[in-house]
Amino acid sequence: MALPADIGFLVVNGNFISARKKIELRLKDKLPSLLKSRLEYEVFRMERIKKNYTINEEEAKRMLSEEVKDFSEDEFVELTDLKLIDYMVIEGERFFEKRFLSNLFFASEKYSVRRVNPDAKKLKSNELLHETIDRLLSGAIPRKYRIRAKISSKINEDAQIKGELVRCWLPLPRKDVQQDNINIISSSHKLLFVSGEHHPSRTVFMEDKLENNPLFEIEFEYDIQEMTSSVDPSQVRLPKSDMSEFLREKSPHMEFTCYLKNLAREIVGNEKNPYFKAKMIYDWITKNVKYSFMSEYRIYENISQFAAINLRGDCGVQALLFITLCRICSIPARWQSGWYANPVSPGNHDWAMFYIEPYGWLPVDCSFGGARRNNESYREFYFGNLDAYRMIANSSFMADFSPRKSHMRNDPYDNQNGEMETELQPVFPEDADSNTQIIKVTPLD
Repeated sequence: MALPADIGFLVVNGNFISARKKIELRLKDKLPSLLKSRLEYEVFRMERIKKNYTINEEEAKRMLSEEVKDFSEDEFVELTDLKLIDYMVIEGERFFEKRFLSNLFFASEKYSVRRVNPDAKKLKSNELLHETIDRLLSGAIPRKYRIRAKISSKINEDAQIKGELVRCWLPLPRKDVQQDNINIISSSHKLLFVSGEHHPSRTVFMEDKLENNPLFEIEFEYDIQEMTSSVDPSQVRLPKSDMSEFLREKSPHMEFTCYLKNLAREIVGNEKNPYFKAKMIYDWITKNVKYSFMSEYRIYENISQFAAINLRGDCGVQALLFITLCRICSIPARWQSGWYANPVSPGNHDWAMFYIEPYGWLPVDCSFGGARRNNESYREFYFGNLDAYRMIANSSFMADFSPRKSHMRNDPYDNQNGEMETELQPVFPEDADSNTQIIKVTPLD
């Protein structure tokens, strides 16, 4: 819900100190319960924003000068004026998002080629991925792989954490359209609970005493299939089964706002075929929404609308926009996420699925497609096709853990790095270290 106008004005302009004072005064009054909760959350939200925007202007210029060949002051002005590097004005001073530099290299070919220290792992992982895409585009039969992987999580030694017991939820592969045969190989602790193989946000749950400074770790393997599709649009029809779960709004990030409904009409026009409508939505996002790293999702009010207005966003933001626009157009759509399990350089990743009869669930990766818009065949590939460098832990956005956390999650919408808490407090991202490792990728054919 929206903030009161006077407080909202202060927050938008980065006057967090004044906003907090007004909130504290307002909380002394008798308020409706939701308004009270919203004001209390805004105090927390402003603190999280400051944790994400930590680099002042002087430090940002120094980093750019050191990492970009022949970087100039004029370029800095251009980057900030066009908001190509992410910053916020807080208490009258510009602060840059802590990953602004890596985002610039990721999103801009112009600057990545001038990088003083090129990212060799990224170049190698892209080479491996493009070999896979080229093979599938040539008509090769999709392969199946067995992937062995490990994730660990540990509280940093200098973190000020209170409590006696640490509880930990680590992501685990779930059974899905292209993924099965999941086996846990080893774990650092006794597994107190393992979610069912179809749980929409699958985890393993462990705990240990805080005084032990525990390292939580799980190693597992799973089979995953490359996906390709060959759709005859004339055969596409409406689903016979109940797909209402994948057609409804889901506040606050998949709302059918007036703006998004109007955008959907502009994109699909008079088209009736759901396959073509989904393709038109994919084309619009991959050609108009630029990739950009995001701060913690929990500080945004409506992620899909943010993407459609600002025309930027990371993989999850673009996936949410695709899902929301599909649902507005009566096309069942859902979430998939976990890891980009490339053995050279793994990382967190989100994408989407949409459903058409008689073909079932088809994958869509807007961010991978949009990042390859300079190669039309690669961009086209990520509509209806998907590589197998994936680990799917989540099939729904905003799914609860089992068992549920007692304190607020760092990511209330997804789970890729795991979450920890004590009986007294959550463990925030800056207080923990999570590590993902792809141990082995074995073709099964």
